[in-house]
Amino acid sequence: MKKIEIIAKKNQQEIRIDKFLRKNIENMSRNQIQKLIFFGKVIVNQQYIVKKNYKIKPLDFVEIENSSIPILDNLEYKNIIPEKINLNILYEDEDILIVNKPAGMVVHPGFGNYKGTLIHGLKYHFQNSNLDEFDLYRSGLVHRLDKDTSGLLIIAKNEYSKKYLFQQFNLKTIQREYRALIWGNLLEEKGIITGFIGRDPKNRKRMTIFRKNESYKGKYSVTHYKVLERFKYLTYISCNIKTGKTHQIRAHFKYLGHPLFHDSIYGGNKIFMKKKCSKKNIEFFNTCLKILPRQALHSISLSFIHPKNEKFYFYCPIPEDFKIVLQKCRTAFN
Repeated sequence: MKKIEIIAKKNQQEIRIDKFLRKNIENMSRNQIQKLIFFGKVIVNQQYIVKKNYKIKPLDFVEIENSSIPILDNLEYKNIIPEKINLNILYEDEDILIVNKPAGMVVHPGFGNYKGTLIHGLKYHFQNSNLDEFDLYRSGLVHRLDKDTSGLLIIAKNEYSKKYLFQQFNLKTIQREYRALIWGNLLEEKGIITGFIGRDPKNRKRMTIFRKNESYKGKYSVTHYKVLERFKYLTYISCNIKTGKTHQIRAHFKYLGHPLFHDSIYGGNKIFMKKKCSKKNIEFFNTCLKILPRQALHSISLSFIHPKNEKFYFYCPIPEDFKIVLQKCRTAFN
């Protein structure tokens, strides 16, 4: 589905946003609309991310942006056509499944992504594992990764496991480590980035950090980081996120002035401090941008308590394209 834009009439009566959208959008359930509102995908007058109790006023300009958030209801989950996709499953038992998601794969069906997602592949996998009655709506994903971020994901295989893992995410007891390559030379060896993260009113595809007096526009977010290696113009870092907001690591390092390498949404697809780079370095970075054609971000490890009350730890090495760029940087700058 493409971006939806609706302008309220001059004589529009004040009604709740969800009721207004139900009247003006065909083939969208009340449950879907409420999830769109919950995930901040409904914007009024190009500025306000509305809450569910917002009341539409005459001439309000309403936008629903393209999104891959999970807005499907139970019936739509059942209607997903399974696809045979080569999933890199690292572990599986009766309660959970751990998958290494490649960069380029969308996790969840949504606007513009009706095929080829991780969910389509999981449905095929479970139907061919004597789990024909597997309920994707009551189990399934407990967290997500961006399309071009690679690495570890946990899948719950029953409703109890999903609730058990959700509770750990809510209590922030699940440990998630990411590896990232960022532009520039960080001043500190380690640090904590905090801020109220929300949708950028100037560009709805990206997130931004709001000031304290604008905190109502975003949600509080925390990222811990430490430097692993320095390459003069680039820094290789480890990140542990205490909150899991959309684009959190990407937006946080953009906020610091150090966008992720080849992150096109946050400006990392351009050579950092190009005027200070030699011609040789410019050629080097252009080569690296071709080798790693997406943001340099990988979910490398997960630590959590299994639904059977055992502590589990998983590690997944960085993918080959990321590894090659790191090796080239070590040769060029060390």
